[in-house]
Amino acid sequence: MTQTKQQELNMNYIKPNDSSRKGDLAEYYAVTWLWDNGYEVFRNTGCTGPIDMIAMKDGETIFIDVKTAQPQQHKKTGNKVTKCQSRNEEQKRLGVQLLQFNPVTRQLAWINHRQRT
Repeated sequence: MTQTKQQELNMNYIKPNDSSRKGDLAEYYAVTWLWDNGYEVFRNTGCTGPIDMIAMKDGETIFIDVKTAQPQQHKKTGNKVTKCQSRNEEQKRLGVQLLQFNPVTRQLAWINHRQRT
């Protein structure tokens, strides 16, 4: 089956597996997931900074950074696991919460942060 030039252009314009689009995809999923869970969401319109979005619900305000999980092999078991980046010092100081997006299952989950003393 042959494709028209327009079909080729449309297919090549946005690829879900394109690394430059993975972060955008994760953030859009996060917004709709937060809406489904009763949050009002305000996105960062810039492409840099410690916070991707602010979510509000029941008088609580949460600073959120969305991270895309990276599949890896567990060193001991050999099973596939997902690894998420950790917060930087500025994010820790601001109380930013990480929301992990799994690009395979398209699921989101809050990351529990360990408190170091």
